[in-house]
Amino acid sequence: MNGAPILDPAAPGAVVPQAILQLDALGCTFTRQPLFAERLLGLLGRPPEISKVRAVRSIDLTVRRGEVLGLVGESGCGKSTLGRMISGIIRPSEGTIRYNDVGLDELSTQARRDFTLGVQMIFQDPYASLNPRQRVGDILAEPLRVHGLAKGKLAIRERVDAALAEVGLDPSYRSRYPHQFSGGQRQRIGIARALIVEPEFLVCDEPIAALDVSIQAQVINLFLELRAQRALTYLFISHDLSIVHHIADRVAIMYLGKIVELGPAAELFAEPAHPYTRTLLAEIPSVKKRRRTFNPVKGELPSPLHPPTGCAFHPRCPAALARCRIDAPLPRAIGPGRTVSCHLFD
Repeated sequence: MNGAPILDPAAPGAVVPQAILQLDALGCTFTRQPLFAERLLGLLGRPPEISKVRAVRSIDLTVRRGEVLGLVGESGCGKSTLGRMISGIIRPSEGTIRYNDVGLDELSTQARRDFTLGVQMIFQDPYASLNPRQRVGDILAEPLRVHGLAKGKLAIRERVDAALAEVGLDPSYRSRYPHQFSGGQRQRIGIARALIVEPEFLVCDEPIAALDVSIQAQVINLFLELRAQRALTYLFISHDLSIVHHIADRVAIMYLGKIVELGPAAELFAEPAHPYTRTLLAEIPSVKKRRRTFNPVKGELPSPLHPPTGCAFHPRCPAALARCRIDAPLPRAIGPGRTVSCHLFD
């Protein structure tokens, strides 16, 4: 794998890297409030229905300092919601987040500021995440002014120019607007905006999904270079398993708001345990697999409004047991650093 390897905690005498982030029973529930017309009907004796969606359910996860943790799953499984909770954009409905072994609710004013600056997010759509009315120089300078990280126009301009140069852009681009750049260049600007506050943890929410294939490789190489230069920690959210295999040290597989398998990337890709993981890996495009029929995962992703009972994957699982329809499986250790939530391993 790329970068410093994550040591096996079960190996004799191994030194386990310090946890930078810990999630304990983390969950997020969105509530749909009734519309005005529904409230009027409620006055006539028809109470409005209040819908609740559990986008993320009881996530227990530890991110080690200096590693790249890949988060993989289908669209709608809750990956982006989890990333936004970690970066502080969305407040969790339940559970706790610990940053450098301190709960977010316990952070002092200074520690809260350190968390705000230390954990940055890179969004999927670089154009939507940049203010179209601001020049690039103003976009990058804004966090420096707001947080007092640089004083004086000269100092701020030097920081902006250095940030642009670090991501491979000419400093003279500071006077341009976002619409004057290509998709790859805009994503580099988004990366520069995240890096300019000197973070230690980046939440990358499908940062290359909106880019051309030729540009994707350049951005991935940039992530790897920045990791080596700055000793960064990544939560890399993606649905592209081939890219996750290339960049990640560990991989978490997510399905309908829950992590169903977690383990070192090399082991998980070599021997997937959960039926959902096996199905995903079996359909990775490869030039070595020619003249074969593509078999997608059967059925549709269940609605989080009405999730299935028992194991959420059982309606689509080819190995489902009778028990899977009743009991939700709990995470079970199947090897050093590997867990899976499946009754097949009970």
